[in-house]
Amino acid sequence: MDKTEVLRKIKTCGLVAVVRTDSTDKALRISNACIEAGVAGIELTYTVPTASKIIEKLSREYSGSTDFIIGAGSVMDSETARIAILSGTQYVVSPYLDVDMIKMCNSYNTAVIPGTMTVWEIAQAMKAGAEMVKLFPCEILGPGFIEYIHGPLPYAQMMPTGGITLDNVGNWIKAGAAAVGAGVTLTYGADFEDYECVRKTAKEFLDRIGHARSQMLDCHTS
Repeated sequence: MDKTEVLRKIKTCGLVAVVRTDSTDKALRISNACIEAGVAGIELTYTVPTASKIIEKLSREYSGSTDFIIGAGSVMDSETARIAILSGTQYVVSPYLDVDMIKMCNSYNTAVIPGTMTVWEIAQAMKAGAEMVKLFPCEILGPGFIEYIHGPLPYAQMMPTGGITLDNVGNWIKAGAAAVGAGVTLTYGADFEDYECVRKTAKEFLDRIGHARSQMLDCHTS
């Protein structure tokens, strides 16, 4: 699956599950719970022990599936991005803007979503070849930030992360987010070994994203 198709899958689903935990087993079980709920984007952060091995295992286990995609998160440099890509990741997410990382991912035809927080960073990321950017931490920026950015940069595709909740996800979608990334507010059930809670929460996120998009469609057609 090339990077254009990967980003299309993320946008269509609207949700990336950010998997950040201290246990390999928990990371795998969270990922599987989210996949069962219908989440298309799974992001294994490089703060998880043996993240590369988890990515490799999931990529091998679900080889050939087009229902979801495995990504690498909290990638801090181009060297780690290359390791993740060789391990089987289909997209790379970073908490900040690193042009060298974007170039590395592009050389492997791998989707990259760099972290940004200002219009300058978003513009630089787009110039370097990033087709989507991560707004991080979005809790500080607020949904209105997307509307302001779409003034001078109408083609910017943004994925807010870091503060997305069930209560505000609809506001972000209505503001123009291409997708959202949700971490602890989605996966908190794993802290109590309750992976059914993770699955149900992921499903609720998807339902609210779908509802917000339906409302937007109704407004445009009325």
